[in-house]
Amino acid sequence: MKTIGVVDTTFARVDMAGYAVRALRARGTGFKVVRSTVPGIKDLPVACRRLFREGADLCLALGMPGKAEYDKTCAHEASLGLMFAAVLDTKPVVECFVFEGEAAGPKELETLARRRAEEHAVNAYSMLFRPGDLARRAGEGLRQGFADAGPVRRAH
Repeated sequence: MKTIGVVDTTFARVDMAGYAVRALRARGTGFKVVRSTVPGIKDLPVACRRLFREGADLCLALGMPGKAEYDKTCAHEASLGLMFAAVLDTKPVVECFVFEGEAAGPKELETLARRRAEEHAVNAYSMLFRPGDLARRAGEGLRQGFADAGPVRRAH
């Protein structure tokens, strides 16, 4: 049985992992979801590595950097750490960050975080169980959390 690790932070202002876990469970059965919560985004890489060592086949890393320039730097550092963890364990880490500055206010932030977490969770599921679904959607300009951009040119 495959295991999907879901790692989130207490720094986030929205329970993104709760949305992601519900989206995963809605996909069906035949896999296990393991959740871990850490204080901040720079703690995500170690949490993912720990879940990999405990048997996770893929990790979904959810975080919400703040608005300050320092937060953007921390997000970049965390992202590099997540890539490093994925390479070390040769297992995918699906990074799902929502920057507070992406939304105009709390309601929009909640909606964006929910949609992005759910859509990244579906992508994580597809990576493990339905990779053909991703291949069929290649080049479609899909975006998580906001409206899709669409392809540059439609196939004839």
